[in-house]
Amino acid sequence: MSISIDKVAGALSEEGYIVIPYALNDDVLNGLQQRVTSLSPEQWQSAGVGRNATYQQNKKVRSDNIFWITEGDPQESAFLQDMEVLRQGLNQQLYMGLFDFEGHFATYPRGAYYRKHVDALRGRSNRVLSVILYLNEGWSSEDGGELLIYPEHREGYQEELMQRVVPELGAMVVFLSEKFPHEVLESHRQRYSLTGWFRVNSSQSGRVDPAN
Repeated sequence: MSISIDKVAGALSEEGYIVIPYALNDDVLNGLQQRVTSLSPEQWQSAGVGRNATYQQNKKVRSDNIFWITEGDPQESAFLQDMEVLRQGLNQQLYMGLFDFEGHFATYPRGAYYRKHVDALRGRSNRVLSVILYLNEGWSSEDGGELLIYPEHREGYQEELMQRVVPELGAMVVFLSEKFPHEVLESHRQRYSLTGWFRVNSSQSGRVDPAN
């Protein structure tokens, strides 16, 4: 993993987010790109919004497709091992209490998008840190599909664009899940990414939270 945990920890502490141009070693990155592009149409499922009882599919909000990653595939496992190193490092430096990581590939067909949203409602989710890795070679701004990140919403505060990220191969975005509204603009060609969340164990009963 070529990512600097010290740099990530410092940025999260000061800004709450970081954009890293080349976050992973080439072998891991190339393996993920090969894996995501080899998935058949039948393996993808329509993405939804909400969790558990509130889960629903709403094409007006998001129109991408997803495939959950597991330790069972070697390419996916290599990425999950890197995330485990990052989890341990951030816990050591920032005492975040990160418990585990869950993630999925996402593909945006031409014309797909994801409207502005927050990954975790404050105090109502155990997802605390979001990670997005892009897997698109030769992407340009003309291809659309950019990630727009906005400042944390405050009453009476005019929301302005804070960061625009082109989903180029190898770029990674890490940010506090509750803090930043963000959206994916309409993609003008097939777009691939890997999105995941570090979770905390928010169970009050002493049992471990399930990875939904």
